[in-house]
Amino acid sequence: MNTPLSWIKAYVPELECSDQEYMDAMTLSGTKCEGYERLDADLDKIVVGQIEKIERHPDADRLVICQVNIGTETIQIVTGAPNVEEGQKVPVVLDGGRVAGGHDGSRTPGGIKIKKGKLRGIESYGMMCSIEELGSSRDYYPKAPENGIYVFDDDVEVGADAVEVLGLHDTVFEYEITSNRVDCYSVMGIAREAAATFKKPFVAPKTAPVGKDGDVNDYISVEIKDRDLCKRYCAKVVKNVKIAPSPEWMQRRLAKMGIRPINNLVDITNYVMEEFGQPMHAYDLSTIAGNKIVVRRANDGETFETLDGQERKLDSEMLMICDGEKPVGLAGIMGGENSKINDDVKDMLFEAACFDGTNIRLSSKRVGLRTDASGKFEKGLDPNNAEDAINRACELIEELGAGEVVAGMVDVYPEKKEEHTIKFDPDYVNKLIGFNLTEEQMVSYFPALELKYDAATKTITVPTFRQDLIGMCDIAEEVARFYGYANIPTALPSGEATAGKLSYKLRIDEIARRVALYCGFSQGMSYSFESPKVYDKLLLPMDSDMRKSIVISNPLGEDFSVMRTSSLGGMLTSLATNYNRRNKDVRLFEMGNIYLPKALPLTELPDERMQFTLGFYGDGDFFTMKGVVEEFLEQVGMKDRVHYDADAGKSFLHPGRQANIVYDGNVIGYLGEVHPTVCENYDMKTRAYIAVIDMPYVYEMSSFDKKYEGIAKFPAVTRDISMVVPKNILVGQIEEVIEKSGGKNLESYSLFDIYEGDQIEEGFKSVAYSIVFRAKDRTLEENDVSSAMKKILKGLEEMGIQLRG
Repeated sequence: MNTPLSWIKAYVPELECSDQEYMDAMTLSGTKCEGYERLDADLDKIVVGQIEKIERHPDADRLVICQVNIGTETIQIVTGAPNVEEGQKVPVVLDGGRVAGGHDGSRTPGGIKIKKGKLRGIESYGMMCSIEELGSSRDYYPKAPENGIYVFDDDVEVGADAVEVLGLHDTVFEYEITSNRVDCYSVMGIAREAAATFKKPFVAPKTAPVGKDGDVNDYISVEIKDRDLCKRYCAKVVKNVKIAPSPEWMQRRLAKMGIRPINNLVDITNYVMEEFGQPMHAYDLSTIAGNKIVVRRANDGETFETLDGQERKLDSEMLMICDGEKPVGLAGIMGGENSKINDDVKDMLFEAACFDGTNIRLSSKRVGLRTDASGKFEKGLDPNNAEDAINRACELIEELGAGEVVAGMVDVYPEKKEEHTIKFDPDYVNKLIGFNLTEEQMVSYFPALELKYDAATKTITVPTFRQDLIGMCDIAEEVARFYGYANIPTALPSGEATAGKLSYKLRIDEIARRVALYCGFSQGMSYSFESPKVYDKLLLPMDSDMRKSIVISNPLGEDFSVMRTSSLGGMLTSLATNYNRRNKDVRLFEMGNIYLPKALPLTELPDERMQFTLGFYGDGDFFTMKGVVEEFLEQVGMKDRVHYDADAGKSFLHPGRQANIVYDGNVIGYLGEVHPTVCENYDMKTRAYIAVIDMPYVYEMSSFDKKYEGIAKFPAVTRDISMVVPKNILVGQIEEVIEKSGGKNLESYSLFDIYEGDQIEEGFKSVAYSIVFRAKDRTLEENDVSSAMKKILKGLEEMGIQLRG
């Protein structure tokens, strides 16, 4: 947002300050100034001169000698400008003066100093200027010739300050406006802030309905079909339109805002849009079929040609301005080619409306067209501003003689926006700003902000243009910024210091990372998005629940088109990348979510489950991975026996080297060797191992409660047994029997030998355990240990296990 200081002073006439003071004060009061540019920074000693006589240069065909009256004297200037004529009034740089740059429009830092000298032997005491040499361009000064000296109107006084006449004694400030301050996207909004900041009166332009003859309702009617997208629509009619250049004062103000003047009608709409922050549009009334405006949604697949000549494809979420037969405008964005204003226009329809900001933003994005109007509408305008804006535009129409305004206004305003109130609490304001101000001090800032305060009820009435003021925290901000942030003393924060700590889940996650790192694993991260081709690479059956994934509506591509239901795809991809880069003995782990839909299509949010995934290839085997899993479970306090179910049924794991991890009757994960075909699908020609632990089960079953046990006072009794065991029996099954039959005095057991060889019958293996018994309150007797051992041996015999001789 850019505004010239001269336009601000039109509404704050008592404002007197330097450019730097203005910038600093506005920034400190909350309207951040990014910088400013003085339009006359490099211009000096430039006056209005009148060419009295022109003679040809005796030694140069392209040069002429001009006698120029500068008010105090007549000086001689030699020039090569092709457009000079006697009697013209032109800008003249005197000896020792400066211009901003060259005739090609390039600016020179510090300007170019002009000195008297000789041109082909003839003395010249100054220079006549083009508009480019004065630091501007023909875009903003349309009367300037394309290649030549700028020529003033005849009524300009000779000897006057040419920079003043051109309106260049001004400063343009650049602001960074936050999106919640939509009122500041206008000159009046910035002027209100300046008035409040410098404690000066704000004088708003007075608007009143204009129009003498006729009744606007005889010319146009308006119907809003989609009232959720159009909050208000105001329309006025102008007859006998006369298109001409707008006056110089309007052109100058628009130029300083960065807007190129075009003609009086276009310039008026742009002027009011910048002044009031209310976009407007004009239609040729003769193109409006049925003399009717209908505001409705577009139809899916409908096309519309906008003013820029581009055909736009529409859908039912976009709002259109239509007449009785056809669309004539894309609401809030751009008008149509079929209703544009041409030079032969006779009667014109003026529109000032308020559209839904979110819809305008989305529609603008859909059609790939963003305009100054859509940029304002998308922030959410005040519908009460529309009437003042259209009245202001019609005032300017009559003031500039651009047409005759028909009396009355069509105003469709289904639900009027009213001012709202906020309960005022001075103590709460002081608590928020951390400083004590009196109620009188706070209330003194309200009039400048146009806030009405009722001392009896302690309520503040907020004008509708201040949509950012909703609660007491907003009022506290207003008080603080106009009291002055720099005036609030520094104070240490108050309150009690508390010790920070990790939540229970985060502690467990941290233990998982620590165990993995201690075991030689490096942390990896993979995307939550993946390709549905992963299911085939993992050999998943077509009816597998893992194939039921959430499809992303706007994916980056097929490789990122679904939300993952397993972390294996990312882990195996990472392992394969390392393998193909010839990295040896790679160990990786990941803590990441999977997304399991409760129903498809989605009716509620999916189940997001954290999974602890481990993977490696190289040094190690199935039992290496099993050891890491058990170390983790022990570190999180899951000290009960972990069982492994070999019948896991995972298609992506080796059929003979896989197992579900079972704890307290719940399957909390699985581990195993990756199926050779899956390894080939991932371009790995080596064995790989993975383990996946479902963390929600771990969160539920883990415990950090620790119980102290004293040093044993009584001796332990140890018994070693060596057994001949069928190969299909797992040691886990043996340990279940030992735990179940060992009795209350069983302290521990450990496997110390497994042997297969010539001395063992085919289909069997030798397994040896050391079993320790101890009582806490006495020394065990032989009968205590023998009784327990008999129960253990009996349980083992029932499984087909025999003691070795």
